[in-house]
Amino acid sequence: MLKGNKVGLRARYEDDIPVLRAELYDDVVNGSRAEGRPWRPITPGSKDSWLVVDDKEQGLVPFSVVELKGGTLVGTATLWGIDNHNRSAHIGLGLLPSSRGKGYGTDVVAVLCHYGFVVRGLQRLQIETLSDNDAMLRSAERNGFVREGVLRSSAWVLGEFLDQVLLGLLVQDWKPDSEG
Repeated sequence: MLKGNKVGLRARYEDDIPVLRAELYDDVVNGSRAEGRPWRPITPGSKDSWLVVDDKEQGLVPFSVVELKGGTLVGTATLWGIDNHNRSAHIGLGLLPSSRGKGYGTDVVAVLCHYGFVVRGLQRLQIETLSDNDAMLRSAERNGFVREGVLRSSAWVLGEFLDQVLLGLLVQDWKPDSEG
């Protein structure tokens, strides 16, 4: 397990999937805002789910996020779009509604930075998020990510186009304890 100050990132367990599906994915508004594709219902037990881990997929590393105190499941974290040639990847996370506003997001981003830069030897990490996702923007910036641009009207979300903010962090600019 990778550990931060408040959370740990561990492998996805089969028992995590029903909780994550019910509390993150089955919430149409949250699911639509978090995914870059249209929301659609998924049959319980289906293996056709973004929550089911394929250990052979090299460009995607999904984690379950747990509280360090007690081990309670609080969300998901992902390093995705891993490009070993250019030594870059993207960061994504999703916290259960009951776990938001507790500083977990900032800690998750910090742990993913450690994983990307130290464990994987990457040069650059990137985050794309909706421009009104203040929690993710704060979590990224507290970890040293810099706003690099706005992708105007680039996300179709629940009947309207929204802007996305592009943030980046280079290994030489990373400060491991910049949690803020």
